[in-house]
Amino acid sequence: MPDWSAVLISPDEDFDGAPLLRKELRLDEGHGAVVRGTLLATAHGVYEAFLNGRRVGDDVLSPGWSSYEWRLRYNEHDVTALLAETPAEGTVLGLALGNGWFRGRLGWTGGRAYYGSELGAFAQLEIAYADGHVQTVVTDESWTAGPSAVLANDLYDGETIDARRLDDGWLRPGHADPAWGGVHRGELDLSTLTPYIGPPVKRILEVAPVKIWTSPSGRTLVDFGQNLVGWLRVHVQGPAGTTVTLRHAEVLEHDELGVRPLRTAHATDRFVLSGRADVFEPTLTFHGFRYAEVEGWPGELTPDALTAVVVSSELRRTGDFSCSDELVTQLHRNAVWGTVGNFLDVPTDCPQRDERLGWTGDIAAFTPSAAYLFDVDDFLRDWLRDVEAEQRAADGMVAFVVPDVLKLVLADDPDASSFPPQESTAVWSDAAVWVPWALWQAYGDRRVLEDQIGSMAAHVRRVESLLSPTGLWDTGFQFGDWLDPTAPPEDPILAKADPGVVATACLFRSATLVAETAELVGHEDAAHFREVAERTRTAFVEHYVADDGRITSDAVTVYALAIAFGLLEGDLQARAGDRLAELVREGGHHILTGFAGTPFVTDALTITGHLDDAYALLLQRECPSWLYPVTMGATTVWERWDSMLPDGTINPGQMTSFNHYALGAVVDWLHRTVAGLAPLEPGYARVLVAPRPGGGLTWAKTSLETRHGAVAVGWTQADGAALELDVSLPDGVTGVVRLPGEADREIGSGTHHLTAASV
Repeated sequence: MPDWSAVLISPDEDFDGAPLLRKELRLDEGHGAVVRGTLLATAHGVYEAFLNGRRVGDDVLSPGWSSYEWRLRYNEHDVTALLAETPAEGTVLGLALGNGWFRGRLGWTGGRAYYGSELGAFAQLEIAYADGHVQTVVTDESWTAGPSAVLANDLYDGETIDARRLDDGWLRPGHADPAWGGVHRGELDLSTLTPYIGPPVKRILEVAPVKIWTSPSGRTLVDFGQNLVGWLRVHVQGPAGTTVTLRHAEVLEHDELGVRPLRTAHATDRFVLSGRADVFEPTLTFHGFRYAEVEGWPGELTPDALTAVVVSSELRRTGDFSCSDELVTQLHRNAVWGTVGNFLDVPTDCPQRDERLGWTGDIAAFTPSAAYLFDVDDFLRDWLRDVEAEQRAADGMVAFVVPDVLKLVLADDPDASSFPPQESTAVWSDAAVWVPWALWQAYGDRRVLEDQIGSMAAHVRRVESLLSPTGLWDTGFQFGDWLDPTAPPEDPILAKADPGVVATACLFRSATLVAETAELVGHEDAAHFREVAERTRTAFVEHYVADDGRITSDAVTVYALAIAFGLLEGDLQARAGDRLAELVREGGHHILTGFAGTPFVTDALTITGHLDDAYALLLQRECPSWLYPVTMGATTVWERWDSMLPDGTINPGQMTSFNHYALGAVVDWLHRTVAGLAPLEPGYARVLVAPRPGGGLTWAKTSLETRHGAVAVGWTQADGAALELDVSLPDGVTGVVRLPGEADREIGSGTHHLTAASV
């Protein structure tokens, strides 16, 4: 931890919620050349730093969103090169602030400033010289504050910039402006300061428009061809004072911008022109959108005037997949884009409406998929620190969202009292266990288990206290199989699957994983959690499973969970698998599962010998299905199976997002079963190559950049022909090839071509 001498400072005047802060300094003389410069910085709000007139770093929206009460992250920037440009008259360290998550709107009730009413900055510039001398420049009461060109900024509502107020003089020595004033010391507990574990948010891609046209109502619309998250960079010239307005949305409805799913989020940026050639980039907000509506543009709008800037936490892409069915390949692409859009500092549910919260159920479902597509180890280990911090403050309870702003929203707004009181709930709270376990399996780094065993154990112990005398988790509120497509649009909690069955199955899985984790890290309570798991299995079978394998509520999800989690054995599992397949067929191979069942249904069918039904479920084109949104032109995974209806109108429910990743968790099955690549040991030090062709697919391939190097598996099979399999393993990695009807084959590193006539 640095030896802090800085203090948090806030401007005496708010300056439209986007103040600028500055400090002039001179380098100490007589100590030789500057050999190292380090800027440590954070904020209440979000900040951008400048030194010698240049932007420090390429991160945006820093320090992001963490559980601010206990964890405020700071960035560390190497500014040695910028200090080398210091002019003789001195330099300026500048900080630009915005509301961000700290003071902006959060949640759907309209509230804001849940973490504090004042913006503030905290920075420490450490300059090391050749003779060992260190000069330290810090935020303190000697700084000054003034207005920026930003008139309004909010993550939900957008940003307003007046180019007539742009003036970079504040970043040069000698700046004097009567509009500038003082600063005062704010409150900051230095013990909450912590370095980033995960990556910062950055601009990662730019996307050009694919179409500009006029809507039936006469509005100018722009299509970027991809549902994405970020903002628009605008090049424009027009009369001074002209206002250009940009509205953003994910879809069109009746050939106009479909804004109803945004609910109260305005998602609107406004740019006031200076009369010169202006460039606008609203870096204090972000939008989830594919389409933009442009109003007030001077002259003809051309494609080179607008660029969509995609922002996300900086994640390295690691996994890929494609196959002979282009719709399935597009489904996989949609899951990739959904990850990019929703892994924006916090693993969010959606990036566009008045929500964008770290719902724990979404990431519980999706982590195995995300950990294959990208290296999300540090990103999610950072978030898990917030999970643990929130748990400690809530006696082990894992909140619905992390960071848990809902505890503040619900306390602040009496009109939100109809929302259920927070308590541990299946799938959502199980994220405390399922996420670190999935990271361990994907990357083989035991640190995540060592760091999180306390949190994992606390979750199961909390649930133990909630069980009924039967040993079932059938008490209290449950989201259950949330967004079961058979539930009414206005009440997505009314799933067919019994919530007690879902919850008890999830407890069994979590207790089992905590027991295994405890054994791996030498935790003293391994035997206790093993006993919890076995008690839960016994209670589940006794109270929920009939002799013929029927499970209470007789829904697809309850069979999928019981089978995939290993709750059933022998003939009981076989009968449950047969009933699962029967229900899937009766449903016409349409999806009949929500958040709880969807990640596991294809696995359960595969495990119990019903691969053809798993493929029929995957390849279904009619709604509800995974591929229905793809046939409707989706470029990300939808929140609802029918977020858009077949006639092109938006689902009438009040909760309709076109960029959710949770229901895209099937891509994990695509990797492991369709293409056939899975870890035999955590981190892929040893791999299983076990493709299960079906559904009429003639080829599939996948690749993964593991901690040990690149692994690739691909197969082809024409009608009636032998299966041709190609496998590539890096040095030091071995594997097992497992094909139906054949003995396992051991393979070593290198490239292998195998033929299996019986598949």
